[in-house]
Amino acid sequence: MWSYFFGGSAASKSKSKELPKKAIVELREHINLLNKKQSHLQSQINNQVIEAKKFLNSGNKVQAKNALKKKKIYESQLEKLENTIGSLEQQLFSIENANLNLETMKAMKQGSMAMKAIHNGLDIDKVEDTMDEVREQVELGDEISEAIARPLYVSSTDLIDDEELDEELDMLAEESQEQINETLIDVKKPAVAVPASQAKIDLPNVPNAEIKNPVTSSNDMINDEEEDEDERALRELQAEMGL
Repeated sequence: MWSYFFGGSAASKSKSKELPKKAIVELREHINLLNKKQSHLQSQINNQVIEAKKFLNSGNKVQAKNALKKKKIYESQLEKLENTIGSLEQQLFSIENANLNLETMKAMKQGSMAMKAIHNGLDIDKVEDTMDEVREQVELGDEISEAIARPLYVSSTDLIDDEELDEELDMLAEESQEQINETLIDVKKPAVAVPASQAKIDLPNVPNAEIKNPVTSSNDMINDEEEDEDERALRELQAEMGL
């Protein structure tokens, strides 16, 4: 077995590989054969017990005793056979366990060789350099994705500086406040009194029609109505003048 790990010819390796399997197969076959022999001996023991009882019932003690002697011989052979079967089963278990360990070691050696082949030419510095390159490429990919997702058209409003807009709004607010202050100052100034002689008074129009002398009573009524209108107009004029 150890020649497999420390080298050896191909023939010896092949023989070492096949030998455990052959031994396991032969041991199992022999154990099965011994189990059949065990069953046969147990059957003979049971038959001798039956014969002994039969001879004893018939009064033939000599034959009954001979049957018991044969029974003892079969029991002795059965005991030896059971011990042999136990030894073979223990040996079979040991060989199977050793073969399993051998296959396990072979698998572990194959795994070690595979890992060695994978790590061949690699060291921690190369791994770190490779990982740095991977990180740089990932960052570059993110920047490229952001650049692709950025809108192609930029409106003119996007180029206007917000600080300039704030300054212009402050200037407009100051101008508006100055205009409001000037308006309040004009409102607070006292009104200039206009002389009564210069005040314009709206007077009623003088009628152009010629006033005729009353002739009849109907003419008198007409004259009275015209006088009433004149008086009413005069009163309205006095009211407007504050008289």
